[in-house]
Formats: sequence, structure tokens, C-alpha cells
Amino acid sequence: MAKPWATFGVDLHLEPTGGGVRRGLTDALREAVRTGRLAPGTRLPSSRALAADLGVARNTVADAYADLVAEGWLTARQGSATRVSDRTVVPPAGAPPRPREPGRPTHNLVPGTPDLASFPRAQWLKAARRALATAPYQALDYGDPRGRIELRTALAGYLSRARGVRADPEHILVCAGFSHGLRLLGAVLRARGARTVAVESYGLDVHWNLLAAAGLRTVPLPFDERGTDPGELTDEAAVLLTPAHQFPMGGTLHRDRRAAVVEWARRTGGLVVEDDYDGEFRYDRQPVGALQGLDPDHVVHAGTASKSLAPGLRLGWLVLPPGLMEEVLAAKGGIDSCGSLDQLTLAEFLVSGAYDRHVRAARLRYRRRRDALVAELARRAPRVHATGIAAGLHVVLRLPPGTEQSALRAAAWQGLAVHGLHRYQHPEATVERRDALVVGYGTPPDHAWSGALEALCAVLPE
Repeated sequence: MAKPWATFGVDLHLEPTGGGVRRGLTDALREAVRTGRLAPGTRLPSSRALAADLGVARNTVADAYADLVAEGWLTARQGSATRVSDRTVVPPAGAPPRPREPGRPTHNLVPGTPDLASFPRAQWLKAARRALATAPYQALDYGDPRGRIELRTALAGYLSRARGVRADPEHILVCAGFSHGLRLLGAVLRARGARTVAVESYGLDVHWNLLAAAGLRTVPLPFDERGTDPGELTDEAAVLLTPAHQFPMGGTLHRDRRAAVVEWARRTGGLVVEDDYDGEFRYDRQPVGALQGLDPDHVVHAGTASKSLAPGLRLGWLVLPPGLMEEVLAAKGGIDSCGSLDQLTLAEFLVSGAYDRHVRAARLRYRRRRDALVAELARRAPRVHATGIAAGLHVVLRLPPGTEQSALRAAAWQGLAVHGLHRYQHPEATVERRDALVVGYGTPPDHAWSGALEALCAVLPE
């Protein structure tokens, strides 16, 4: 029969040293508390459990605890566990100082995240319970490197219905967000001998850096009022686009250019990587179908739950052309990099209709914010022109020439986090300089939106 101390209590690693068992134990405990290894409030094992773990007499542990309680290092109450006292931790001699965290802004309008406070916790919990209750026990084992079949099947149905993607579960790979998927595709392209990838003149430097880390040079394409111009595509191995809602400019790739990109891929064998950036959110226009629907053999459709739900879920997907799966799996290392339970929960969330309901509710909420932003700009900053407002979670505010840096400085004084457009321009792009702010109106929680909007208007030229 197992002894009670083997199954009850908490674990505590100690190495008593010095003269005598009691003194060594007392010194080891004191040092663990003094240096912060045992944080204030930490619950310690009972004297019986710790004595059994260390192979010493129970009275020895009880006496050591009593000594440290008397010295103020520990606290003990009748009928309650012994805990570490709330006191200042003295770092060991020679330890580097802990870096200070930079001050957090009062208002955050940096694009790239949704309103995290609106994450559907109750609905997600219900889906998680249903998924866990019905999951086969094999779901807790090492999984298929492509991802759970339940999620891939649910995604195939949803993407076909809502985004016009021609998807088969066998051609879908679940990954840990778009950056992970792009890293895998970059490794595949480099293994094929590729040297360059065409990108948009405006985009995210993290994506360009990921491709550079794979040994690929990024070449920016021209950009105008109809979006990215594919006319200069030649022998690049691939092109990375955000055709449904360009980030950060906010437009939709013109239909003629969509056709031209696909025609280039067919002619040259090049690969089109379609980043479906916040494609779920549109307000004043009809939904734009996925580019992948025009040619599944040459277009990779990449999507995530980062904008529709939360980036912390680390759930994304690649809809791959036939024949590309094995190369991507090899780059992935043959492992499932996303938690099975989260995948099963998202599958249930999709199949039950909870995802559609959440997206529709979020779409209405974000549209109201956008409308309030546009109305306030017209009233308080008529010289500022908002573009890219028909969809997405951000807007580009065109400023008078030469005023972007001064607006950013004023924003910093207001405690407002916001980015300038120049931050998103590719270093080799030859586009005309545009002074603008890229405002993520989806980022603040509802209760902070009015204050963030007020701070924004305060830094804009009237």
C-alpha cells in the first residue's frame, strides 16, 4: 500500500549542507527564500511529507520550520499550510540587475491584434468541453504532422463556404500561425534552389526577415491605386501577397491583377503565397473570394485565427497545392506543432456555428468603431483622409506632407501607441513617400475605445 506522503503534498527541492541535519536544512530553506527561489506566498510541504522526501526525522523539519517562522522567513497558522513570508527578495551577490520594463502606453492603436477582451471565453469553453468529451484517447498521443483530421475537415468546409477556397482536408496543414507557415514555405523554396521572392512594397518586416533567414532575397513590386502591380514578375520563385485586404494600405487587389498573378504562376511554375490577412472582416463591400480559388495548383492559401479570435491560440493553416505537402512536412520535421486539444476545440467551434456567430458579432462591433473614427475625423481633423476603411481592423490616415514624424512624437507624449506608414515600407521599394498613420482600431477593448479615439484626434493636424 502506498504511503500517504507519496501522493499528497507539494514537491520541494532542497540540498541541506553544513554542520548538522537541522542546521543544514534551516540554512537551505533560508537561502531559497532569501534569493527568491521560493517566492512570497509559496506553500511548503507538510513536515511529514518533507521529512519523508529527505529521509530525515519529522521533528527535524518541524524544528527548522519553527526557527524560520521565528526569524520571519516563514508564516504558519493553526490548521493552515506553512508559507513563505511576504518580504523583500535580496538577489545573490554578482547577479545582474533585473531589466526595467518600459512604460506601457495609455492607449494602444498598433495594428495586428483584435480586441482580446472580446474573446468568446464562454463559447470557447463550451466547445472545449464538447471536444474533450468526444475526443478519442489517441488524440492525446503524438499527432499527425498535418494536424488533427477533425480540424482539417472543418477548415475545408468553412474555407470552401466562406472564402471560396477549393480545399481538401488532405491538402491542409495546420501550423502555429502565419509566420510559422511562411517559415516552412521559405525552407521549401530554398531547398528547391530558389533565390528570390517577390513581395509587396508595403508589408510586415517580420515576414521579409523570415524569408531572409531562409536564404531568400525579397524584391518589392510596384504599388499604385489598384494595389500591387505584378507586371514586373519574372523568374522569382514565389510572390507573397495580401490580395483580399492589403496590409497596411487596406485595398483589394484589382481583378485584372489577380488574373495576371495567376497567369504568371502558370507560365513560370512560380508559387503564389496568399496571406488572407483579416479576410473575415468587411463592411462596405461584397466579400472577395480567395485567390486560391482561381488556381489551387499554384496558390498557397494561408489563414489564421489570430485576427478572428486571438493570436495567442497559435493556430493557422496552409491550403497547399497537390504535391507540395510532402516537402512542407519535411520542413516541419514530421511533428504536429499545435496542441491537439486546441485543434479539436477550434474544429468544434467551426462545426457548431459558434465561429460564424462570433465573426458576425465582431464585424458589427468593429464597424461601429470604424464609423465613430471616420465621423470624429471629419469633425476634428478634416485635413486627414482615411483610406482602406471598407474592411479589416485598421485604417490608414493620410497626413499632410512632412507631418508623420511630428504626429508620432505627439502620440508618444499623449501615451498613444501608433505606427507610421513608413515603418511598413520595404527598404528597396521605390514608391512615392506617403505620410500617414496606420491605426489599429480593433486593438483597444470596448471600454478604452473612446479614450483612444480622443487621444488620436489630439495628435492629428486640424
